[in-house]
Amino acid sequence: MIDLDYLAFLENILTDNRKEKFLKVLGKRTKHLTVVVEDVFQMHNTSAVMRSCEVFGIQELNIIEQRYGKRIDKEIAMGAQKWVDINQYDSVTNCISSLKEQGYQIIATTPHENDCMLEDFDITKPSALFFGTERDGLSEEILEKADGFLKIPMVGFTESLNISVSAAIIIQDLTNRLRDSEVKWQLTEEEILEKRLAWAKNSIKDIKRIEARYYEENPK
Repeated sequence: MIDLDYLAFLENILTDNRKEKFLKVLGKRTKHLTVVVEDVFQMHNTSAVMRSCEVFGIQELNIIEQRYGKRIDKEIAMGAQKWVDINQYDSVTNCISSLKEQGYQIIATTPHENDCMLEDFDITKPSALFFGTERDGLSEEILEKADGFLKIPMVGFTESLNISVSAAIIIQDLTNRLRDSEVKWQLTEEEILEKRLAWAKNSIKDIKRIEARYYEENPK
């Protein structure tokens, strides 16, 4: 449970504009869709995907790091890592298992399957959208365990797009459709409180000192 007194204490430090911005952004955030990137070799692509998640309202980004284990490029992410939750997994198996337990269907994005074009994708089901490496695409394990496939319509000679471009197109399309739908895609009240607290802490310099002072003055 969120300590509402602590939240109020931190938010009193913030400007009114900052607090209003938090509420406005959180009103557009969703966990109905989540994004997964698998072993992306060029780290700036993962950072760019994170930025797209933040811009278009996806709250969680899942990263599978079985081979490369690189860190997020903070310059490319442009601060998005402060506002997007990152879940890291050391294997495809663990990632898929966790997401299925949370109620997500596993959707593999690939130009090599014709299961579903982007405009025909069913947005009513909670979905985890998987994006693969620049070199090889998604692993066989993901393709075998996927509940469905998603493809961006293309009319040129080139068979695929850069992962960050593909993610941006898909995320923008699906989140726009969600917000225009009757699907219950919004964060819960508890999730909004959790993000307000986390974002307030991310916005305050010397938060550890301030937090220590608060609990010293308000012992539990």
